Formats: sequence, structure tokens, C-alpha cells
Amino acid sequence: MTIFGVTYFYYFYTGKPYPDPRSCKTDTKYMKRSRMGVINAWLLLFVLIPGVSFAQNASPSHRGELYFSWGYNTEWYTRSRVKVNQPSLGNDYTFYNVKGHDHRGWDEGLFSKALSIPQYNYRIGYFFNDKHDLGVEINFDHTKFIIADEQAMALKGKLGGRNVDTLIQFAEKTGFHYFLNNGANFLLFNIVKRWHWYTNPQNNVKLDLLGKAGIGPVIPHVDNTLFGKDNDPGFQLGGWNTGVEGALRATFYRYVYLEFCGKLDYARYSNLKVYEGRASQAFGTAEIILNLGITFPTGKKK
Repeated sequence: MTIFGVTYFYYFYTGKPYPDPRSCKTDTKYMKRSRMGVINAWLLLFVLIPGVSFAQNASPSHRGELYFSWGYNTEWYTRSRVKVNQPSLGNDYTFYNVKGHDHRGWDEGLFSKALSIPQYNYRIGYFFNDKHDLGVEINFDHTKFIIADEQAMALKGKLGGRNVDTLIQFAEKTGFHYFLNNGANFLLFNIVKRWHWYTNPQNNVKLDLLGKAGIGPVIPHVDNTLFGKDNDPGFQLGGWNTGVEGALRATFYRYVYLEFCGKLDYARYSNLKVYEGRASQAFGTAEIILNLGITFPTGKKK
């Protein structure tokens, strides 16, 4: 998996098969991670903000500021419903109380594989005003959503034209799997606000707080089997998402920075490919991100 815009469009337009996502599955230990990490991240980024006194930032010498960052993420998902419609089979049913998890990948040997295989993210942004505190940003998260194997799941609706209300065992051994594993893939176009917080006396360390909000498409890689019938896996435009993000950015020697982020996202997927039909789903995401970036001034000096 490479940066969005290269591999995604290559497989999307050529129709060639993507590498088998079953090699990227995770075990149930990922479902048991504590949600305290999410709570602590948001406390750090937001609860403390009203109590700080923001430093006076020297007026920037250039008209604009461009930045780029690359990093990695982990997610927690809300429970959701998956609605499936297969008209030719007489099926129109919904899975309820669906539990999904991510697959970080970067905790399994980051430098032993391509850097774009784990759950990565990138940001490309530009501060356009004189104070360099308002900007726009392309914000992409390669996230992975996998319906947990071996879970009991309620199914209601029509199967073969007959009404059903039953409990099934959702597992590969019973003919079920559902991956957005080569990604759930959130793309946002953000508005960015920056508050300068602190600069050290040597003027080589700067701390800023950033708030971001935006909306954009989702570009999932859809791979599933329902009642033993496989879909044709591939990338597709699959709906939309919206999100807010808070970040603490530490910039060193003007040009290099580390950014720790907490993000909340809501994604709504539609027309996802399944065997002889389509599926839809919506879920919320809490995300923690760590990025390494570069930033540099652009335009003429004032």
C-alpha cells in the first residue's frame, strides 16, 4: 500500500487484484486494548487548553507556510449495523451490534516491511494568512476495519424471500468474513486553526496547539464473504466522512516537527460490493496519531 493517489488509483482503474488481506489479519488481543488511551489523549489536547496562557508569537517573515507529515495511527470503533441487499437472491437483511477492530501493523516490526503497509497517515497543509494561524489541509488516514471473527451476531430481514430473525456465528469457518483491511481510508479536506503556546529562550523549540475540522470521501478496499459467497475485492468510492482533530505540535529548529493528535471521525459507507449485491454501514472512530513532519515558509518576505 503506497500513498493515496498512486496504488489506490492503480488497482482501482486497472482492476488487478490487490494482495490478499487475510495475510494482514489480527487476533483477538487487539479487541481487548483499553480505551483509556483515547480518553487520556483527548484530555491532554483539549481539557488543558483553556488553562494555558498562549505565548505571543513573533510576526512571521514570509507570506505563507507549507507543511507535510507522515505517521501512524491506532483506532477504536463504535458498534454498528451492516445492511445487505442482494435482489437476485431475494436477500435484504441487516447484521446488528457489529463489533470491529483495527490492525495496527506498525507494532509488528515497522522497519521489516514497507512503511506504507501498517496503518499510516499523512497531512499536507498550508497556512495562508499573515499570522500563519489559519490554514487548509489534505488529511488522509489509512485505517483498517475488520469485523471480529467468532462473534455471535443478530441477523434480521429476508433470506431467500423469507423473513428471518436469528443469531449467527460470524466466522470464517462458517462462511463469513468482512474486511475494510486495505483500508477503511478516511480522506478529509480540513480547515486548520493554530494557537502558539510556547517558545524556548533559544528560539529553537516551539509548541503549538492545532484544531482541525473537515469533510471528505471514504475510499475503502472491500473484501467479504457472506454465507460462503465471495465478493470481487477492490477499491471503490464508498461514501463520506467528517471529523475533528486536536494536535500538539513541537517544532525543532524551525523546520522539523513532531505532532501528537487525537481525532474523532464519523464515516458513512454505501454501495459496498458484496456477492450479487451491495452493503451499507456507518460507524464512529476514535483515533490516536503520531506524525513526523517538515514545515517551511513560502512566498515573498514581508
